[in-house]
Amino acid sequence: MEQDTPRRRQSISLTSVASGLENMGVELSESLEEDQAPGSDPNPTEVGDSWSKTGPEPSSGWRSLQPALKVRHFYREHTQLFRWICIGLLCTAFAAFLLIACLLDFQRALALFVLTCVVLIFLAYSLLKRLLGPKLQRCVKPLGHPRLNLWFKRGLALVAFLGLILWLALDTSQRPEQLVSFAGVCVFIGLLFAVSKHHRAVSWRAVSWGLGIQFVLGLFVIRTEPGFVAFQWLGDQIQIFLSYTEAGSSFVFGETLIKDVFAFQVLPIVVFFSCAMSVLYYVGLMQWVILKISWLMQVTMGTTATETLSVAGNIFVSQNEAPLLIRPYLADMTLSEIHVVMTGGYATIAGSVLGAYISFGIDAASLIAASVMAAPCALALSKLVYPEVEESKFRSEEGVKLTYGDAQNLLEAASNGAALSVKVVINIAANLIAFLAVLAFINAALSWLGEMVDVQGLSFQLICSYILRPVAFLMGVAWEDCSVVAELLGVKLFLNEFVAYQELSEYKQRRLAGAEEWVGSRKQWISVRAETLTTFALCGFANFSSIGIMLGGLTSMAPQRKSDFSQIVLRALCTGTIVSIVNACVAGILYVPRGAEVDCLSLLNTTLSSSSFEVYQCCRQVFQRWLS
Repeated sequence: MEQDTPRRRQSISLTSVASGLENMGVELSESLEEDQAPGSDPNPTEVGDSWSKTGPEPSSGWRSLQPALKVRHFYREHTQLFRWICIGLLCTAFAAFLLIACLLDFQRALALFVLTCVVLIFLAYSLLKRLLGPKLQRCVKPLGHPRLNLWFKRGLALVAFLGLILWLALDTSQRPEQLVSFAGVCVFIGLLFAVSKHHRAVSWRAVSWGLGIQFVLGLFVIRTEPGFVAFQWLGDQIQIFLSYTEAGSSFVFGETLIKDVFAFQVLPIVVFFSCAMSVLYYVGLMQWVILKISWLMQVTMGTTATETLSVAGNIFVSQNEAPLLIRPYLADMTLSEIHVVMTGGYATIAGSVLGAYISFGIDAASLIAASVMAAPCALALSKLVYPEVEESKFRSEEGVKLTYGDAQNLLEAASNGAALSVKVVINIAANLIAFLAVLAFINAALSWLGEMVDVQGLSFQLICSYILRPVAFLMGVAWEDCSVVAELLGVKLFLNEFVAYQELSEYKQRRLAGAEEWVGSRKQWISVRAETLTTFALCGFANFSSIGIMLGGLTSMAPQRKSDFSQIVLRALCTGTIVSIVNACVAGILYVPRGAEVDCLSLLNTTLSSSSFEVYQCCRQVFQRWLS
């Protein structure tokens, strides 16, 4: 027993430190809060009058702590008041700062002013919803007659359909290629309906609302001036934000390496962006945005809370990170909901690799718009391919909550984000090495086999350019560009989108440099419209190498559903691929050339030190006029 005593005391000490019990500092603090001297009995009536007779009098040090104790009690009783005072002071300081900035230069402060207005609108909406929401629901509820609602929905659908037909008739009169993109949407939706799991159970409300939200988002971003300017500004700000990566990577690797070596130029951006996303998750901004987006889709499309949250999360995080938002509920989700989770992962890209694609030179506004537009489209087409036939447990948002992660403070959140990105960076580098090597081997083997039958230049890209050319044409790409776009689609589907975006950036760089359009039978660059549509079509993780990533991630979260995951993963992969293509078709319907026309006369009369796309266009126009 004597030998066991020290060991027992040691274990109690460790437990007490961890839980806060038996800790002398905590004991002293608790005794001070109870206005007692350390070591005194909290209930002296139970032990008689021993304290008054034999107990020591409180020392002078104990009396000196009384003012501090009162201040602490006063602060605890008025915590809410102090919090509102601090918030009021901060808001007043920010309002003064914004006012001064606007008075000095309103154009320079316009972005901050718009962001402030957006935040104020959301705060006002939340306040009105909290104060007047129940009253409005009670007033509207008696007016919600079922037959009246049914006819209202039918009328709304008829008006939307007629408006779409009228808009297409008027808008495509000047650009007939937009009709090809519209036909592509109809063909791909019809194809998905033909392979639907339960044809009669399709929720056309979810399908129509999802495609409608996608179309409205595209209309706002591509056609309207405020939307185009806003997304262009957002893309520019992201590029500026990502440029700060050079400060860290140049210190670690040196300026020479980050300028000349791909790995040191692009991959550190993934680390920096992942760190920033982790911080945004810690402060709760990402959860707030995800909840707002998922609420909009859930209310309009009638989908469940868990599947909608996962799809909304896929706008910002990867196919393995988004299901973490609903990890506690995966075991009880229906097969249709799991299909939505997988399709959302395949149809979008992660925010961390978004920065890498932007660094390639891919248009940032198109990438952001494609990722946002893909979310409602993925939800709609997933419900078309795998409709809900089971009873879901998550029809309402009650009981479904988003976590803020395991980080205890801001610095830990930033450190965790940077540490987690190392795995992503290694994965990207390994995949690039492996897939580019495999592609080179396949092309060499195909070339060897082709030479045996006098077919020169046979390659994987050439095969894809023929097989997927109809898909590229239905997207709305000009026929002369279809072979290149089909190649990129094949690379994305059979290898990965990282390699495809890298090749697309090379085509774009050659166009901007004013290179010849054709070198022999090989096209060197594609049109701006084709580049934009290809950017939308490649924006997704849907490739065969992602099947293992998806199954591994979901199985680790819900091992008991492994057979269910394996059953529907291939169907989800095909659906996610079609989502990206339909996204490109919608962009093809809405795309219009932007930017001022080049004054060829003044441009060609100046001294030119280098070639460019504008110079090439002007020379081509002059040559065509001379021939005619």
